[in-house]
Amino acid sequence: MIPRFTGRDLPPIGRLLIQFTPPIAIIALIFMVLKNPDGVAGVIFDMRTYVTNDFTWLFILYSLFAVAICAWLVFSKLGKQVRLGGPNAKPEYSNFAWYSMLFACGQGIGLIFWSVAQPIMLRDDSPVIRAVEGDVAGGGIVWAYFHWGFTAWAMYCVVAVCLAYSHHNLGKTLTFREATVDILPRWAQGGAGVVVELLAIMATVLGLSTSFAFAAMQFSSGLSSFTGATSSPTLWLLVIVGLGTAAAISAFFGISKGMKLVSETNSILSVVLVLAALVFGPTLFIVSNITQTFGSYFMNFIPMSFWTDAPSTAQPLESWQQSWNGWWTVFIWCWVIAFSPFVAGFIARISRGRTLREFVIGVTVIPSLIVMLWIGVLGSAAIYYDDLSAGGISSAVGENVSSGLFVMLESIPFVGSLLLIVATILVATYYVTSLDAGTYALAEFVSAPKQAGAWFRVVLVISIGAVATVLLTLGGSGVVDTVQTGTIIGAFPFSIVILLMIINTIKRLLNRDRATKELEKVVNNPDPKVELKIDEAGEARAVTTDGMALGSGGAR
Repeated sequence: MIPRFTGRDLPPIGRLLIQFTPPIAIIALIFMVLKNPDGVAGVIFDMRTYVTNDFTWLFILYSLFAVAICAWLVFSKLGKQVRLGGPNAKPEYSNFAWYSMLFACGQGIGLIFWSVAQPIMLRDDSPVIRAVEGDVAGGGIVWAYFHWGFTAWAMYCVVAVCLAYSHHNLGKTLTFREATVDILPRWAQGGAGVVVELLAIMATVLGLSTSFAFAAMQFSSGLSSFTGATSSPTLWLLVIVGLGTAAAISAFFGISKGMKLVSETNSILSVVLVLAALVFGPTLFIVSNITQTFGSYFMNFIPMSFWTDAPSTAQPLESWQQSWNGWWTVFIWCWVIAFSPFVAGFIARISRGRTLREFVIGVTVIPSLIVMLWIGVLGSAAIYYDDLSAGGISSAVGENVSSGLFVMLESIPFVGSLLLIVATILVATYYVTSLDAGTYALAEFVSAPKQAGAWFRVVLVISIGAVATVLLTLGGSGVVDTVQTGTIIGAFPFSIVILLMIINTIKRLLNRDRATKELEKVVNNPDPKVELKIDEAGEARAVTTDGMALGSGGAR
């Protein structure tokens, strides 16, 4: 069900800016990167150093703020009282379908990429973690739990809550501008709304495009592991066309048919992969190591959450590479913020009918447990086989980070070859769902309050695939990495937008009075005899066709 629209449409000039500025800016950016890759890479390198040196503390506090807001929504009365879509709304999807879709769009492809690589890369470099004697390697797994588990999902969740409440309960479009600008003076809302939406669109397009390019490279690595095919620009192009076609088909058929089916397939194949690695791999070591690292994670969660590596700030950094946080926590938190527009937008769209408490627990706790089990099994197996092969997996990861998972799976007896195929398919299907989710969010950002058609979503998929093709086939992996890093550094200004949106949502929830509750009911009332009228001040008023008022409240 689509709520009644209570928001304000953009003026024609604002809509033109939103529709045409992003493609022009993206084409200009790609042209500059391709023309002078070293120069642009140098500028982005300096920006990354600046952000890491001066604002590590800000990203740490931002992550803690997100966790605190999620905890407040779970334990406050509002968490139980407020239902997305009004008091009578029912969930549109089963729990299995819901978890499958939000997990697939949130971390599927990133988790496949880092579930082996990070535990291996950090096995001898794990600050904060007090390793149990003889278990130095366990620290890398604990940090992987931290970076891809609860805190990251809380950062997605808090953005999704803002968008979901604004859309499902207040009748606003599912856009960042309408969830944010009410906190600003009225005279500034129009211009600020355009800027906010432009940032969200740019982050979504560039984030999806660079991820598409990296997914093509990782899928090619998977194919090479069991077919012997050589990873090359030609293979990358074929993979982009194949994955893009699958994503376009899924986007055309919609969430209930296309993405739901692919996401549930993801979940089944993921269970097969993890269970097979557990059963046919070093089972006793995996179970023992998961037990031990889970305990270490819970014991060290608060110290890891607050760790800014203060001694590193005594002198200005010459390079972000001198900072452990620059490699890991700041980089990953920026990644999460940069991907928040499309991940949170899609999660908000599919979560109608759930209370805020159900929503927060479903988006944070359940996926976090899945992430930790995934990393615990695959990361522990990787460490075991790395020791058994005298550093064979470490060497492979050092040469090509995306190959770590496949090299580890090859080491599993009996089913290793089969699991290589399963993992390669998962790279494809997880990215298809990510692209599908991003396309839905992007279509909303560009076309709202109008509903985007199926063919428009297909065109968006083709456009993102075209950007990925240009970056990868003309510039290579170095150019893709440059653009992706630039996109992630762009998370710094976007984090300010998100903070304003969160504060605005807190204000809305705390000021939720009887009139607002009545408005939530009317916004989601399909009765054609009830009309919703918005005055010039943005106040919403519900009346019957005979003119009788039913309730009123600020649409803001």
